[in-house]
Amino acid sequence: MSGMDGGTGRMTRTGGFGSLAGRTPEKDKASEMFEEEREALAADWSDICTGLKKDLGHQLYSQWIRPIELGSFCQETGTLDLFLPTEFSANWVNDRFADRLSLAWKIARSEVRNVRVSVHPGRRKMVDLRVGPAAANDHVPPPSPVEAITEMGSAGLDPSLTFTTFVTGEGNVLAYNAAQRMAATEAPQFSPLYLKAATGQGKTHLLHAIGHQFAAAKAGARIFYCSAERFMVEFVQALRQNQMIEFKARLRGFDMLLVDDIQFIIGKASAQEELLYTIDALLQEGKRLAFAADRAPQALDGVEPRLLSRLSMGLVADIQPADIDLRRKILEHRLTRFTSSDVPDDVIEFLARTISRNVRELVGGLNKLIAYAQLTGQPVSLQLAEEQLTDILSANRRRITIDEIQRTVCQFYRLDRSEMASKRRARAVVRPRQVAMYLAKVLTPRSYPEIGRKFGGRDHSTVIHAVRLIEDLRTRDADMDGDVRSLLRQLES
Repeated sequence: MSGMDGGTGRMTRTGGFGSLAGRTPEKDKASEMFEEEREALAADWSDICTGLKKDLGHQLYSQWIRPIELGSFCQETGTLDLFLPTEFSANWVNDRFADRLSLAWKIARSEVRNVRVSVHPGRRKMVDLRVGPAAANDHVPPPSPVEAITEMGSAGLDPSLTFTTFVTGEGNVLAYNAAQRMAATEAPQFSPLYLKAATGQGKTHLLHAIGHQFAAAKAGARIFYCSAERFMVEFVQALRQNQMIEFKARLRGFDMLLVDDIQFIIGKASAQEELLYTIDALLQEGKRLAFAADRAPQALDGVEPRLLSRLSMGLVADIQPADIDLRRKILEHRLTRFTSSDVPDDVIEFLARTISRNVRELVGGLNKLIAYAQLTGQPVSLQLAEEQLTDILSANRRRITIDEIQRTVCQFYRLDRSEMASKRRARAVVRPRQVAMYLAKVLTPRSYPEIGRKFGGRDHSTVIHAVRLIEDLRTRDADMDGDVRSLLRQLES
């Protein structure tokens, strides 16, 4: 049935087909192009998901990748949006899979230059963490807070984060030993354990490892792992659905409570109070508790004093940033997971020295480099690393100057600064000067002639000789290698 729109005088069609006003051939064509683009993106995403499912396994894929929804693609910026339903899941995917997703999309569609993972606008629903047959059924309704908190004990632990895959060094050995003690069958000497570390230094890894080890040591153990954000969300949902009695009873029925990113519980008074009562109840029954945060308990502003007291009453174990030796060990350990990867020693040394902010970026950089090399058929090289890891490298590089290098070397060898540019040929002066030239080439982007000019106008061939000599001495002379390592630590700290 057709008629005239009294307000505009335009023809409209009624009878259930909707308005046809304003439609033009140009708009129809644009709409068709848009739909074709969406279908092409969806097809590429389907192929990418097939590969990710094969690489990650069914559980990790179902839990973290399956919920991702394809967003819009901006041709001008080359940015593709991927959406997840909660901040927790978006952050988790960003931390662990951002590089992999970005590389997969760049290979599938060259025009995709950036992949942005964020929370779906206006949505904050919980991710269904159930495993088994129900996890494969997209139409099963999400669990209630009580169901979710019961099942997170088994589904919340990442199978790859164990003590076996954790690499120890001087800065994290205390936390590692304390975590193992918490997971042992014997009653721990302290509880709770509080792991404090900056982002990406291994505190989450140790929490997961505690859960896995305890589950293996104690048959039938009930373990609850979650983030503080997740705890608060479950608490609020239980409160709204009048399920607080069941929520408390089930939460306090666990043998081990593992709470990550405890700093995010700041300011949530009701959730803080419930966590406090839960800690008290579990401690009274001899249960085990471990928490992790990016700051010490005393630095948690907005946390109720009684809760601060409980968090710090056991052992607070600090994880220091990984030094260059530990970063090398982590990269070498990671390489054992790749069956067909040939990564030269100079690339490992370059990554260990350059990506120093956190371990997560370090491992992510290696993964990205190897994945790119395998997918494109190129050999892993120093040039490839510099080309493909530009963003990570630029974010980690601290600009070290030749003046700073000369100053540090002179202090180390107890020389006057003027000796760096002097003409003296005494061995006690020449060798430190050569070390400084070597460090200038390793740690700065300066060319050989530029370095030579900073050392009293010396010829570039002198600098090349110094660099090659120190490289050779490091392989044959343990004392020289120790001196250079010590100077590198000072300059990179």
